[in-house]
Amino acid sequence: MTRQTVPHTDIRAHGWVARLPEGIRPYILLARLDRPVGTWLLLLPGIWGIELAEGSSSLHRAVLILLFAIGSLAMRSAGCVVNDIWDRKIDAQVARTAGRPLASGRLTVRQALVTLALLLAIGAFVLFQLPPLCWALAPLALLLVGLYPAAKRVTWWPQLVMGFTFGFGAPMGYAASAGRIDWVCALLYAGTILWQLGFDTIYGFQDMDDDARIGVRSTSRLWAGQARGFIGCCYGAALLLIATAMALSPLHWIAWPIAALAAFMLLRQIGRLDIRDPALCLALFRQNVPFGMVLALALICGRAFS
Repeated sequence: MTRQTVPHTDIRAHGWVARLPEGIRPYILLARLDRPVGTWLLLLPGIWGIELAEGSSSLHRAVLILLFAIGSLAMRSAGCVVNDIWDRKIDAQVARTAGRPLASGRLTVRQALVTLALLLAIGAFVLFQLPPLCWALAPLALLLVGLYPAAKRVTWWPQLVMGFTFGFGAPMGYAASAGRIDWVCALLYAGTILWQLGFDTIYGFQDMDDDARIGVRSTSRLWAGQARGFIGCCYGAALLLIATAMALSPLHWIAWPIAALAAFMLLRQIGRLDIRDPALCLALFRQNVPFGMVLALALICGRAFS
C-alpha cells in the first residue's frame, strides 16, 4: 500500500500549457513539451561526450551543443510518441498515465503518426549537420527507440533498454566532436547506461502496484526488496566508469572537484529513497538533471582550462 490516497500523475496540464488553444494542448502533452526533464536527460550525455572528446575547438563544441539541444528535443518527443502508441492500452490502466492523449482518446493513432513524422524530420535535419560517423550510428539509435516500448513485455529489464536508448547521446556527442569511437567513448556510454538504469528504476517505483496488477515487468518490481542496494550499485558503477573515462582524457584538474560535487548529488538520492512514496520517487528522478548539469560543467571547465 502506498502512502498516497489520491491518483498520482506527472502530467502537467496546467501553467503555460493551460493557456494554449485547446486543439494544441494534446500535442504538447503527447510530445512531453510540458516536462523538459526527459529532454535534459537525453541532451546531457551528449554534452558529456562532446566535452570529453579531444581535438575540437570551443566554437565547434558550442555549435554541436546547440545542434544536440534541438535534436534532443525532437528525438525525445519522437520517442515519447512511439512509446505512447505502443502503450496506449496499458497506459489507460495505470493511474499515472491514464490522462495521456492517446490513452484518454484525445488524439488518434493517425494524429500521433503525423506528429512523429514531423519530429523525425527535425531530427534528420540535425543529423545531416553532423559528421558521417553520426549518420552511421543513427540507425542503431532509431532501432533502440523503436524497441524500448516492447521491452517491458518480454523482459524484467526494460529500464536497462531505456539506458541504452537515452544514453546513446553520449557516443553520438563523442563521435560528433572527436570524429571517432574509442575506449573513452565506450566507458562514458557504459557509465551513462548504468546511471540511467538507476534513475529509471527509481522512476518506475511510482507504478509498481499498477504494473503488478496488469502484468508489466520492470527492474523496479524485480528489485523492490533491495532497492537501495540496487540503485547504489548502479550509481556507484556509473560514477566509476565515468571517472575512468575522465582520467583517460586530458582534462584540467578543476574538473575533479566539480565532478565530486556531482557524485555527492547523485549518491544522496540513495539515502532519501522510499519506494512507497511515488511523489518522492518522481522528485528524486528529477534531481538527475542538476546532477547531469554539474557533471557537464565539470567537463566544460576541464576542457576549457586544459
